[in-house]
Amino acid sequence: MPKLPDMTKHRGFPSGLPGTGYQFTIRRANPKGVTPIVRRERKRDSTPVEKLADTAFLHALWHYFGAEPFERGNLDAGRLSWLFGREVVPAEKPFDPASYEAMLMIDEDVARASFPDAFQDDLEV
Repeated sequence: MPKLPDMTKHRGFPSGLPGTGYQFTIRRANPKGVTPIVRRERKRDSTPVEKLADTAFLHALWHYFGAEPFERGNLDAGRLSWLFGREVVPAEKPFDPASYEAMLMIDEDVARASFPDAFQDDLEV
């Protein structure tokens, strides 16, 4: 069995949105290679559950990391991709979107404008 790349596990970070298939973290490194983070455009017709997943994920990021840069680690690339390039931005140059060690940070101004509910102390899900 090939050795998996090292991946920081963010202990205590929510694994996903309860009652849905939306995950926030992955359990183990991908043996086929790191899934790159790419900017995905949000759809105008996103369902309320999709919007709640983005809000809940940003809420978790903010309450876990705050304004400090953070390592991608076991955070789900798909979920990060919905926020990437807007609310979540690279915290380093050059940025490697296919690295578990990539450093990210929340662009607080953009995030507060896009998802004001994510910054509440208690988010109703």
